[in-house]
Amino acid sequence: MLGLAVRSVQLMVDRGDLTAWKTPGGHRRISRSSVEAWTAQRSGAMAQGHHRIERLRAEGPGSGHGPAPRARAGRPARSAHTPRLLVIEDSVHFQNLVSLLVGQEFPGVELHLAHDGIVGLAMCGQLLPDVLIVDILLPGIDGATLITSLRSQPQFAQSKLIVVTSLDEEQRAPYAFALAGVPVVHKPDLVRQLPRLLREALAEHLRPQESNEAGS
Repeated sequence: MLGLAVRSVQLMVDRGDLTAWKTPGGHRRISRSSVEAWTAQRSGAMAQGHHRIERLRAEGPGSGHGPAPRARAGRPARSAHTPRLLVIEDSVHFQNLVSLLVGQEFPGVELHLAHDGIVGLAMCGQLLPDVLIVDILLPGIDGATLITSLRSQPQFAQSKLIVVTSLDEEQRAPYAFALAGVPVVHKPDLVRQLPRLLREALAEHLRPQESNEAGS
C-alpha cells in the first residue's frame, strides 16, 4: 500500500508517523486508517510539488508574477555562477555538517535544506535545484521513492544527484532500483567524499578560480 521498503516503514512506526503495536511474538501490526491518512498526505504533497513544477513551466518572461524569467531548460534566471543546492536530510547533525562543508568549499553556492521527503519534493518543484543531496531514509517519502519520482519529471533531467546514507552496501539492496548510476556517500565518509562529488557535480557552474580553490 505504501510502496516503501520494510525498513522505511519500520522507521515510520518508530517515529510515530504510523499508528502501530506489536504482537506478543514481536511483529508489528499497523492501523489501516493511519496508512490511508499518511498516503493521502503524501499524495497531496506530491501533487503540490508537481503543480509547482507545471506552474514554473507555464510561466514565461514578463508574466508579472512568480519566479523571475528562466535562463535555460526551465530553470529560473539567476547569475550564471550561483548554482542551487538542495539538501534533503532529516538529521540536524548532518544538515549542519553539509552546510559547513558547502560554506567552506563552495561559498558561491545557494544552499537550501529540507527536513523530510515531502517538503523536499515540494521544494524541488519550487527551486529546480542544480544539485540534490538526498538521504535514503527520510520521513514522509523515502529517498529512493523521491528519486524515482523526480526522474519521471523532465524538468530535473539536468539536476545532479548525490545520495548520502548510513546504510552499508548490503542494507542498500532494497533501494538498488533507484541508486543505479547515482554517487552514494556512506555517512561515516561524508567529510572525505562529499566535497569531491560536489566539485564534480558543480563543475559547470563554478568560476575557474572557485573550482581551483575547491580542488586545492
